[in-house]
Amino acid sequence: MSEQNKYLRFALGQRIEHILLILSFTTLVVTGIPQKYVGSGWAESMIALMGGIELVRIIHRIAATLFVLETVYHVILLGYKIFVLRAGWSMIPSVKDLRDGVQAFLYNLGFAKRRPRMGRYTFDEKMEYWALIWGLIVMVVTGFMMWNPIATTSVLPGQIIPAAKVAHGGEALLAALAIIIWHTYHVHLRKFNKSMWSGTLTEEEMQEDHPLELEEIKVSQAKGPELPDATLDQRRNIYYPVASLIGALLVVGVYWFVSFENTSITTIPPEESAVVFSPQTPTPFPTAAPSPTSAPVPTGAALTWDGSIGAVFQQKCGTCHGGAGGLSLKTYADALKGGSNGPVIVAGDAAGSPLVTLQAGGNHPGLFSADELAQVKEWIDAGAPEK
Repeated sequence: MSEQNKYLRFALGQRIEHILLILSFTTLVVTGIPQKYVGSGWAESMIALMGGIELVRIIHRIAATLFVLETVYHVILLGYKIFVLRAGWSMIPSVKDLRDGVQAFLYNLGFAKRRPRMGRYTFDEKMEYWALIWGLIVMVVTGFMMWNPIATTSVLPGQIIPAAKVAHGGEALLAALAIIIWHTYHVHLRKFNKSMWSGTLTEEEMQEDHPLELEEIKVSQAKGPELPDATLDQRRNIYYPVASLIGALLVVGVYWFVSFENTSITTIPPEESAVVFSPQTPTPFPTAAPSPTSAPVPTGAALTWDGSIGAVFQQKCGTCHGGAGGLSLKTYADALKGGSNGPVIVAGDAAGSPLVTLQAGGNHPGLFSADELAQVKEWIDAGAPEK
């Protein structure tokens, strides 16, 4: 078909935006969903193939930053279309979209004689767009909470962090399924729409999916250009400085988002180190037997709850946390269960375990020694095994 029978649907800037969206969204799904289901065999295998959990988290955060920057780009581009080109708010839902949805439903069931005649964006395209906007808001808000947990819990209850994690993972799964099922079918399987890559649609495709927009294009072509170049230049001279300022502020906001606080491990004072004097000659017998403050951990004992760690907890924590009510550290199950404020031991993450943070502060009764704390941290990082 000749070039005259094709109509520009997406400009180069919009196609670039779409590529950035694909890259960031796909990376977020591939690195995020396995983290949601960590512990499952397939998720652990995917994380291992991608280089381990720490690398996966770094890639996930880089993709999240790209996703937010792509949103800034979209805002600037959208402002240009609305203010300079006066393109109109074509993505705003209307009553006609509701009628089009009902008519399309009836047509698919055979109860309507023809499909609805729609404009630049169909009702289902608008649904996808606003679902993306809603998902972006949820992901940014919950992502900020998990990225900056200390700042978040300084103004909100601690329970907001696990709640944010559930909402973040649930919205991510919903978005992935929507793309795989809804978008893949409507755009790639039902009929392969190449306009987001080529930028154009044929007249036949426009007549089938966007007949009202085709009519508007033909009317505008018959009238000639509505805006003289001088008017466009005047609007650009106003918009570019304003857009540059807004864009700069938004980019600063993104930087603030990703660097708002240090990770929790850097907020813990580092342990003090000291040179231990070990004489090569035997120490003379003391006049009185020493009274140790705590029972030493047996040499060579297994680094498990039953092997050595449980004895440390019983020695240092049993007085205050050995009975019913509140936090109990009497048994392995009690220790992993935690208290009324949630778990105090996060298996596999010593730095994120409240018990380690509290002990490292140095002001808690029943304080572990440096060696005991090091063993407890090593035990937690190893998955806090019982036997």
